[in-house]
Amino acid sequence: MKKQSTKIRKEQIKKAALEIIVCEGIGKLSTRNLAAKVGISEGAIFRHFKTKQDIILSIIEDVKENMVGAMKLAANEKNPADKRLFDMMCVQIKYILNNQGVNILLFSEAVHYDDSILKKELRKILDEQKKLLIGVIKDGIKEKIWDKNINIEDASMFYLGIPITLNIELVLNRSKLNTESFCRRML
Repeated sequence: MKKQSTKIRKEQIKKAALEIIVCEGIGKLSTRNLAAKVGISEGAIFRHFKTKQDIILSIIEDVKENMVGAMKLAANEKNPADKRLFDMMCVQIKYILNNQGVNILLFSEAVHYDDSILKKELRKILDEQKKLLIGVIKDGIKEKIWDKNINIEDASMFYLGIPITLNIELVLNRSKLNTESFCRRML
């Protein structure tokens, strides 16, 4: 295979890792399977990532940048809070659909192997999502869109539950799940 830049090769490895995780399960993620999928030697994998954990941490960083980053943009728009909440939820849902439910698979990996480093990074994502949702919900209360007596923490957890449930459905029931207009139907 043609020599690629480090950046391109890392992206190819991460993409192959995601495909293996989604299609074959996390248990099939090995350097041998990755190397075969990318078309490089196992040694080449280790030139870019020292461990399987490093690959997964890099994927988690992509989730932070792409999904949480897009949520931040939606949360900071100059729209009413209900519109921003809708946009934030849709960003998450689109990300999950475009990435075949990888978020829950990453979480499963961290829990299954009791990996404190992966758990810590996933916790950061969850905390950032909650913080963004709480901010928008507070704005909605100030704008008199929502009742001031709602429990903001519980409301943020409720809205986090929608994409998590979608994520689980994608993994368990991929072929039968109706995702058409999912965002609009859920909110």
